Amino acid sequence: QVQLVESGGGLVQPGGSLRLSCAASGSISSIYYMAWYRQAPGKQRDLVASITNGGTTNYADSVKGRFTISRDNAKNTVYLQMNSLKPEDTAVYVCNVRALGGILWGQGTQVTVSS
Repeated sequence: QVQLVESGGGLVQPGGSLRLSCAASGSISSIYYMAWYRQAPGKQRDLVASITNGGTTNYADSVKGRFTISRDNAKNTVYLQMNSLKPEDTAVYVCNVRALGGILWGQGTQVTVSS
């Protein structure tokens, strides 16, 4: 059974940094798209950043210049480096992986930015 394991969330002060990881375990192949979404209580789930098999990245305007998405294909892992964090970045961050066999969602990892 294929699953996504997310890690790296936590509590950080404004201006701090965190790096999220999402590793796909199991027999998954031909991943062509990986992304991070986030959802705050009472809010819709929004795309934060994505990366294609060709390396093309896309970012929400609210995180441009602060967040960087990257991947390690050998490890089937996608990362989200988050710098200069703001309180409005507080949310559950959810990993999304698209492969030829289907679409996978992680369980989410909590990121809280607060003083």
